Formats: sequence, C-alpha cells, structure tokens
Amino acid sequence: MAQTSAEAQGRSPPLPAHDRGPGGHVWAWRLGLLLAGGLQALSLAWPWARGHGAGWLSLEGGYGRPLWWLQPLSLAVLVYALLGARTPRQAAGRAQLYATAWLAATFWWLFISMHTYGGLAAPLAVAAVLALAAFLGSYYALVSWCFRRLAPAPSAQAAIVFASLWTLAELARGWLWTGFPWGAGGYAHVEGPLAVLPRWIGVYGTGWVAAWLAAWLAMGAWRARNGARPLRMKVVLLSALVLAVVWGGLWLGREQATDAPSALPGMSVELLQGNIPQDEKFEMGSGIPLALNWYAQQLHASTAQLVVAPETAIPLLPQQLPQGYLDLVRAPFVKPQGGQAALVGIPLGNFEQGFTNSVEGWKPGQMQPYLYSKHHLVPFGEFIPPLFRWFTDLMNIPLGDFNRGNLGQPSMIWAGERLSPNICYEDLFGEELGAHFGNAAAAPTVLVNFSNIGWFGDSVAIDQHLAISRMRALEFERPMLRATNTGATVVIDHRARVVHALAPFDRAVLQGRVQGREGLTPYARWVHALGLAPLTLLCLAALLVAWLRRDRGQAKA
Repeated sequence: MAQTSAEAQGRSPPLPAHDRGPGGHVWAWRLGLLLAGGLQALSLAWPWARGHGAGWLSLEGGYGRPLWWLQPLSLAVLVYALLGARTPRQAAGRAQLYATAWLAATFWWLFISMHTYGGLAAPLAVAAVLALAAFLGSYYALVSWCFRRLAPAPSAQAAIVFASLWTLAELARGWLWTGFPWGAGGYAHVEGPLAVLPRWIGVYGTGWVAAWLAAWLAMGAWRARNGARPLRMKVVLLSALVLAVVWGGLWLGREQATDAPSALPGMSVELLQGNIPQDEKFEMGSGIPLALNWYAQQLHASTAQLVVAPETAIPLLPQQLPQGYLDLVRAPFVKPQGGQAALVGIPLGNFEQGFTNSVEGWKPGQMQPYLYSKHHLVPFGEFIPPLFRWFTDLMNIPLGDFNRGNLGQPSMIWAGERLSPNICYEDLFGEELGAHFGNAAAAPTVLVNFSNIGWFGDSVAIDQHLAISRMRALEFERPMLRATNTGATVVIDHRARVVHALAPFDRAVLQGRVQGREGLTPYARWVHALGLAPLTLLCLAALLVAWLRRDRGQAKA
C-alpha cells in the first residue's frame, strides 16, 4: 500500500472526524485515562493481598505483589491516547490527566499522615495530595507535548522517543526538589521477564524498556484501528528474534552471577517489629514507655548474631532517656567476649548543634558505637524548606528539622559481613546507595533498611516500599534486611525474593538467616562512577537524533 503524503512527511494520517476517543466521546478518553492511571498505580503492588498468604497476588507475609504485566499495558493506553491527539497541547492535557490519576492513586496514603496524624482538615489534606500529584504529573505532560511534536506518527523511532522522554520525566521526578520518585514504573518489574535488567541498567533503565514496550503495544493497536500500513512481518520477526537473544544473554549472565555460591559465612538475624501506634509513638504516657520496655526486653532476650531494631525504635534523644538506660541495653553486645551485635534506630543531637535521624551499632569490645546518620531527608518530615515552617508546626511532627549525614558512610563490619544501613525512603535512591560500591573489597555485603511508615497507616505504602527494597536487591545483588515499626519486616535475598517475613501490624520478632554477597554488578559500577548521567545523556541523544531526522524530513518536504 502506498504511503500517504502525511506519512511521508512524518505526520499522523488525519483521524476520522468522529474519533474523539473510545466510543467517539471526549468523556470516554478522560474516563479511560483516569482508569488506566489507576491501573498503573495498582501494578506497583496489589493492595488487597493482606491475610491471604503467599500467592500469585501476594508475597510471603501477605504483602501485595507487583503486577509486571499490568504496568506496560496501562501505560500503553496513554501512548494510544497521545497518538490520537490532534495537537501537542491536547497530548499534554491527556498525559496530565493520566499522570495525576496514577500518582494520586499511588501515594494517596499521604492523606493519612496529614489528616489522621497531622490534624490537617480532610478537604485540605485531599487537596494537598491532588496538588502534589498534579504538580509531579506536569513533568509527564511536558514530555508528552514534546512527544507529539517529535514523533507524530507511529514508528520504531516514535517508540524510542516516547521511552526516552518518559524516562527523562521519571529522572526529573527523582531529582528536582530533592526528589520524590515513589511509584516509578520500573518498580513493577522486580518480578517477571524484565527483572533480568536492573543489575545492568537499574530501575530507570528498566522503566525505559517497559515504556518502549508500551509504545509498541499502543502503536500496533493504533495502526490496526486507523487503517495505517501494518509493520512488515519480517521486521516484526527479526525484532522478536533479536529481543529473545538479548534477553537470553542477560538472563544467563544473571543466573551465572547469582547462582555462584557465596564465600561469606552468613549470620543469624532477628528483626524487631514493635508495632507502636503512630499516634502514641512520641507520647510520654503511652508509646514511649512501651517502646523503651519492649525493645530493651527483645534486645536482651535475643540469641542471634545480629539484632536489628527499626527507625527511632528508641524514640528519645540519649539525654532524654532514663539514667543508665542506654548502658543497660548496650551491655550484652559490647562485652569483649560476646558473640552478638545490634543495630538500633535512635535520634541523636541537641538543640544547639541540630539533630540526626541515626542508627547506632553495638558489637563486642567496641565501647564507641558505630554511627550512621540519614543522608536523604524527607521534605517537611525531616527538614523544613524555606518559608514552610508553619506546615511542620501544623503537622506536629517531633524533631522536624534534621541535619544530613554524609553520602557514602562506611559499613559496620561484623561476623565477616559489611552491613550498610539506610533509613526509611533512602532506599528509594539507588544512585545514592551506589556511593558505597566503588571498591568491591569494601562494598557492603548486606543492606539494612530501618523504617517507620506507621505515618501512613494500614495502606499500600507498606507493600510499595517492599517493592522498592526488592529493586535495590536486584540492582546491587545484595540481600536486604528490613526492620520496621509496622511492616514490612522481612529478609530479602540477593535475588529479591522475600525469604522470611512478619505479617504487618504484629508486635513480633522475625528470626532468620542472611547470606551476604560480594562482587559488583554492572549497574553498581557505572552508577557509582557517573550517577544517572549516562542514562540521561542516552535519552537526550535519542531525542536529538529524532529532532535532526524530523528537521531533515521537513526540509525534503
């Protein structure tokens, strides 16, 4: 079939006048995009898995499983809508609607922290969540405007352009304003066929591949519906063959690396989950004495080589604690001939020098504790942006203005393992964890996350955070221990499998064993040396090529 003049000039053939959306109605586009955005959020962790045990929708402990296949399918709906947009402005509007729905459905649980625990009026809390989702969604609206300008017709180049633009929006969301990349599409792929990729290209590179696949799905559907020339069968078969060979090579490389036995001794661990109610956690008459007593009892009763207590397990500054309390809790671990160590979350500092959200490590014969202080702080929760102190006062969050720890702080060495802490959503920033992986001989063998997301209640935030930790395990091929206040308290192996887990909202102790790993993944090497610059530059280079080809095509026309 001969090309139309529009296709020859790189533009979409005009749509039928009645084609305003599915069913021919403008509202149908809007409803479809809202639904697809909600499905994108569900792909990150199935929120209704609690109490059903491990299954195809849930993990060990009853946590929601990511649905890898749903992520590109739901994104393909947006790409289809962009291909059918008549103008770049209309494409931006459709992407804004999709992204706002996706992000609001992803982190709706911020409402709980602001309203239930922060005391903000419900309408204002809802407005704040929607405003944040709309603001972050504007990144995707902008790149969708660019997509409609650079690649108006479905083609192989258009798929690359979409994936590159989408990834740049994800990177911007993870960097601007200190970054909030929670819910990035790549996190749906800690399982499934794309799980071979993070050790090579990280979560954002995996997200690029998923966006590229979504674009191909959408273009196939768009061509079929609008009578455009289908892709040649030879091209389709050759592309499938190349993809199969590449995927097979990546899979084989991962299997050989991760199946090799570890030379490290491993250790027994106990992870403490206090389940202190968030509205009582910092109350002198309830949560504080409960935490001090329960964690002290469990630390003293432990028989494991390593005991881990979560973020702010000890909820007071050392100078605020009962006299002798810290010496009493440390005693079993610092005695010279002991065989146990502990890592415990505790705030440190004073009003003159500032505070840190920290972890203390205690081990035999070391009277001076190991210290790790959180580097990547949470805006409003842990540091106050200029002109926003009124918001922290309204939220009534204790110690709401912390000092930052250094990037790449050393690991705690114990029982032949190098233990590297990260606190709360620090594990959302793999490029920052990469600062620990410059030297294979000194790189962490075990990652340890300390969290308290009790601020977000019994919500899917717990399941989403588990997927984030699993992605870090894939990227660096390191086991991850997670000790949390309310969940998910788990042991994750170096292949991102949850091997031991406590049910959320139980006050309990998780006993297990962790086997550290050595060596550096390709991702660990390049992200340590160059950060996310290589991926950013590759995306920009793809867009530059598309822009030059577009200008050349227009000049010939």
